Amino acid sequence: MSVKDDLREQFTEAFEGADYPVNNQMDLVPALPDGPSTKFTSDDVSLTAMELATKLGSEANFPYEDVDSLVEDVMSALEEEDIV
Repeated sequence: MSVKDDLREQFTEAFEGADYPVNNQMDLVPALPDGPSTKFTSDDVSLTAMELATKLGSEANFPYEDVDSLVEDVMSALEEEDIV
């Protein structure tokens, strides 16, 4: 599995339990198993949810109606930052 696919799967699993629509990043925290300390790791890429929030920056288009649109923006932000 590629790093992108692995991270996409981890993000989907972590954020699918959120109460959609989500209006901001704080709405996602209750869905995370370890809150902001939740870690996403694949090969040499490792990010906590808090680090991920800072990387998402201007790529975030809240509110999100579903997990798929959220994860797409997260992946786009990571690609934009040359993280994946």
